[in-house]
Amino acid sequence: MAEQSTSEYFRYRIRRDTQGAIAWFTNGWRNNKRFRWAAIGLASMLALFVLAWIALARDLPDAESLLDYEPPLPTVVRGIDGEIVHSYARERRVQLQYSDFPQKLIEAYLAAEDKTFFTHGGVDFTGLAGAVVDYVSKLGSGQRAKGGSTITQQVAKNILVGDEYSVTRKLKEMILASRIEGVLTKQQILELYLNEIPLGRRSFGVQAASRAYFDKDVGDLELHEAAYLAILPKAPETYSREKNYGVALERRNFVLGQMAANGFVTAAEAAAARAKPLGIVRQRSDTRTVDAGYFLEEVRRQLIGQFGETAEKSKNSVYAGGLWVRTSLDPELQVAARDALRAGMLAYHGNRGWTGPIAILKESDGSLTGQLASSYLDINYKDWRVGVVTSRNGSSARIAFGDGTEAPLGGVPNALKVGDVVAASPSGNSYNVRTIPEVSGGFVAEDPQTGRVLAMQGGFDSRLGSFNRATQAERQPGSTIKPFVYATGLDHGMTPATEVPDQTYCFYQGAALGEKCFRNFGGGGGGVHTMRWGLEQSRNLMTIHIAMEAGMPNVVKTIDRVGIGKYEAYPAFALGAGDTTVLKMVNAYASLANQGRQFAPTLIDYVQDRRGKVIWRADKRKCGNCNMAEWDGQAMPRLAPGGKQVLDPRTAFQTVHMLQGVVTRGTAVRLRDLDLPLFGKTGTTSGPTNAWFVGGTPEIVAGTYLGFDQPRNMGGYVQGGNTAAPIFKRFVTDTKKRWSDEPFAAPAGVRMVRIDRVSGKRVFAGAPSDDPKASVIWEAFKPDSEPPRATRQDEIETRRKQILDLIRRGTRAQTNAKRSASSPEKQADFVEEQGGLY
Repeated sequence: MAEQSTSEYFRYRIRRDTQGAIAWFTNGWRNNKRFRWAAIGLASMLALFVLAWIALARDLPDAESLLDYEPPLPTVVRGIDGEIVHSYARERRVQLQYSDFPQKLIEAYLAAEDKTFFTHGGVDFTGLAGAVVDYVSKLGSGQRAKGGSTITQQVAKNILVGDEYSVTRKLKEMILASRIEGVLTKQQILELYLNEIPLGRRSFGVQAASRAYFDKDVGDLELHEAAYLAILPKAPETYSREKNYGVALERRNFVLGQMAANGFVTAAEAAAARAKPLGIVRQRSDTRTVDAGYFLEEVRRQLIGQFGETAEKSKNSVYAGGLWVRTSLDPELQVAARDALRAGMLAYHGNRGWTGPIAILKESDGSLTGQLASSYLDINYKDWRVGVVTSRNGSSARIAFGDGTEAPLGGVPNALKVGDVVAASPSGNSYNVRTIPEVSGGFVAEDPQTGRVLAMQGGFDSRLGSFNRATQAERQPGSTIKPFVYATGLDHGMTPATEVPDQTYCFYQGAALGEKCFRNFGGGGGGVHTMRWGLEQSRNLMTIHIAMEAGMPNVVKTIDRVGIGKYEAYPAFALGAGDTTVLKMVNAYASLANQGRQFAPTLIDYVQDRRGKVIWRADKRKCGNCNMAEWDGQAMPRLAPGGKQVLDPRTAFQTVHMLQGVVTRGTAVRLRDLDLPLFGKTGTTSGPTNAWFVGGTPEIVAGTYLGFDQPRNMGGYVQGGNTAAPIFKRFVTDTKKRWSDEPFAAPAGVRMVRIDRVSGKRVFAGAPSDDPKASVIWEAFKPDSEPPRATRQDEIETRRKQILDLIRRGTRAQTNAKRSASSPEKQADFVEEQGGLY
């Protein structure tokens, strides 16, 4: 009863007071003119405020979107050892959690930007009033008024509404700040702010800025360094410039004073920090821990193809998705590959002189130095630098670099002119012109048991051009194709001991083309020899005979099956006339080293999103029971074999066994002193325009070529044995501890039989030895394909043929024989000359 009386009392009071207010307003409206105008004005202002609020707030983004906000983050790339080797970034960004930020750094930002952050509701009206006064005082002056924004408002500006300088943006910022405070905790707001605030030097967030300005993580910052980072939000481009360090020092000391005034630090701590210099490190471009530009650019291309380049394309984009990429890049092998290929290019170039500028800039297009800086041309070789010629007067010139410095230029070629971009190295107080070899090439190293690409070099330096000759240059492989012709022969009934004629082969191509005849590189030929000898000595005529005996359609099928290329069934393709790449050739040889099982070549092992979830992997084999919570007592789960069987394992081993002879006594004999179980093959294309070598061990297969980008004659002396094989040799020498001496293992179904090396006949007396010229060797055969025992008459006939051949060759053969015996290197040149691909 009492409750009902109370509620009736309040209803009575509301009715009475409302009626009284209405009566008061009605009386004033009727009897007081000023009252009417005041009421109209107040109503108009209220209506305008509501309309403005609706207009501003209607299209504002939802503050709750910040709960799921994912800042754009760079993609981080790791090598085979898990260490970071590069990142794909247009901005420096590192995302941290609130607990990762040092307390002193947080307090420095509160002192500099928003000391009432933990007490206001998103807008500091005292600071806002000061900002309004400052804005009015600067109207028409062209100066930008101070913002008066809280940290919450800055979060709204940086993430949701943008940085437009207007009153409208400020009002939107205030509305959003109030909404953000209702959605996020103060700690979440600070985490967003400290991760997103732009701080100059392409840095967003305090961790990225800490690395950019002090080369430290935020946890290692000293007090004076934290205070400096806190001044940057006001004017990052001003305070980060060397000429403004005085102004920056004054502002930093002010922040330290504010920290002391707010009780964040003691007066003594603030005074000690004020006494220290800024301590900013010189700005430098991001550097890779591994010089692997061609490899990393290929990874970038593949990632963009898979995930897109920007956030508009995909949430897992390369430049915003925050991906973590594990690659197969082996830093040690990569450096060795780079150095070996460069050494080969420089050795071929020799003393040929200046080959022309790297690029040509036009003065009509603006500042030459500015053009150079924006071109990103650079070089990482010894102390060389890339610069542009800014003046030329007779034999003297001046060179400018991308950082704006200039110096006199010596060693000036006659053809050098203003605008030429050249390489130069310091010499006293000046620089001398250096020559980038015009010849180029590619190099790839691969693990044949997994297909993982361990190293890749596509030219002298990726900073001089992104064209990757390891994957993009289509070149004729020359004699490096021959092992797959021989493998086809082995698949069609031949053996390493099969005798093949080393004699002219002609065939009729039709009325339009007439008859085509093949010959050996350097001419010569005659007699009948074993397949092994033909491959070791790279005999063209024997290769053609084998190809035609096995059938060219079968040969090109084998070449296609191992991934080299799709060719028509023309005999010229058996000698390497078709185009392919270094990567494809190395992968094909990897199938030989891996008993005919081939894996697709991969540079990326797997990709994780920003939260660590694997979203792509190269090895797509499934193992349903591998993640069981506990063992079910059954047999342990096993992954299915990877890759694809592209060659008979026995055929692959027989081919490798013959290719080991190429290193022991054939065209790659200069590699013999490496004392490893190497197999491989040299190649020299007609001209010669390309010099090749591909080979390796059961654990590592590598290949390289050298040639001009626009193919032309490299010189009659150039052969795979004396130009490409030394590149491979240096690569192995520089990484010798990485190479195992474990021999190739024979698969099931292979029989090792002693034969006479020259005749190919089976022998029972004598034992194979380590002598490269031993008459008795072990040879690999498939079951029931072994040759019969040699007779005394066979040995006499073989010897007779050798003597007759020497007589026919005459003096030239005797001279060449002496030269070939003088050293392994000269012997390699001799056998390549006698039997290499033309």
